[in-house]
Amino acid sequence: MGLKLKIIINPSSGRESARVNIEDMLAYLVSQKMLERADIYYTAGRFDAMNFAKNTNVSEYDYIIAVGGDGTVNEVLTGMQIGKIDLPLAIYTSGTVNDFATINNLPSIPSDFARMLMNPEFKRVDCGKAGDSYFLNVLAGGLMTEVAYTVPSDLKTAFGPAAYWISAIKDIPTINKTIPLKINADGTEYEADAIMFLISNSKSVGGFRKIMTMADLSDGLLDVLVVKKMEIGDIVPLLGKLMIGDHIHNDNVLYIQASRIELSTESDEIITLDVDGEEGPVLPTVIECIKDAVNLIVPGKEVSL
Repeated sequence: MGLKLKIIINPSSGRESARVNIEDMLAYLVSQKMLERADIYYTAGRFDAMNFAKNTNVSEYDYIIAVGGDGTVNEVLTGMQIGKIDLPLAIYTSGTVNDFATINNLPSIPSDFARMLMNPEFKRVDCGKAGDSYFLNVLAGGLMTEVAYTVPSDLKTAFGPAAYWISAIKDIPTINKTIPLKINADGTEYEADAIMFLISNSKSVGGFRKIMTMADLSDGLLDVLVVKKMEIGDIVPLLGKLMIGDHIHNDNVLYIQASRIELSTESDEIITLDVDGEEGPVLPTVIECIKDAVNLIVPGKEVSL
C-alpha cells in the first residue's frame, strides 16, 4: 500500500516554487509506486493552514506535510496542537527563512523529500506556547523583530532573505530604544533593559546557526537570549560572536534555559511579539515548553542527501 498524504501548501511561498516542487515530489512517489492518496490544500489567507490542519481526520492519512515558510509551518503546528492531531509531520521548506528546517537537515529537492517519506525516521520534538500561540522555532520581541511580519510578501518573493535586512535598516536609529523587561524563568527572576529578546527551541534563528548555543529540540526547555542596551560600537563585535556561537558569556547578553517563562514590562508601550515570523501576543505573557509535542519526520539512514 502506498502513502496517504495531507498536503497543506502556501502556493506563493519561495518565489512561488512550492507548487512545482510538490508536483515533482508526488511524481517521484508515483514512479516508485509509493503513493495511494494525496489531498492538497492551498492556502489563500492567514489561518487557512491552521484550519486545514485542525480539521484533519487522522484515520484518513499517514502524514501531514506543511509546505511553505516558517509562517505556514507555524499555522500547521498550531492547528495540529489545537485539534490534538498527532500524525507525523513533514516540513517541505520553500519560504524566505527556514531556520527549523535548516537545523534538522530537511531536504528541499523533490526526489530527496520523497525518499525521506519512503524511508522516514520519526523524531519527537518540543514546541513553545505563548498564550494561545504555538511556535516551533522562535518567539521574539524588540529591535527588528517585527520585520518578519511587516515585510510585504512581494518583497520577500523578489529578494528572499535580503528582504529582511532591507526592511531592518530602518530600525538601526532606534538602537538605544530599550524594553524594561522582567523575566521569571522557572521561579528565578531577572531584569534587563533589552534591545531585543529571543525565546527559541532550536539553535538557528534568523540565519544565525549557533545563536542558541545550548538549545536542544527535545530537552523540555526553551532557550532565552536577551540582548541588553549597549553602545553602538559594541554591536559589530557582538555580531561576530553571534556568528560563531561565542556570545552567551558576553556582558551584553543574558542567556537562560527554562521550561516556563513569564515575560512582563513596565513600559507604557504595547510590546507585540513575533511568533515564527507572524504577529503574536503582547506583553505580559507566559511562555511554556510543550514536551514532545510534534512527531517530526526527518531523513532516515537510507536517504543520502
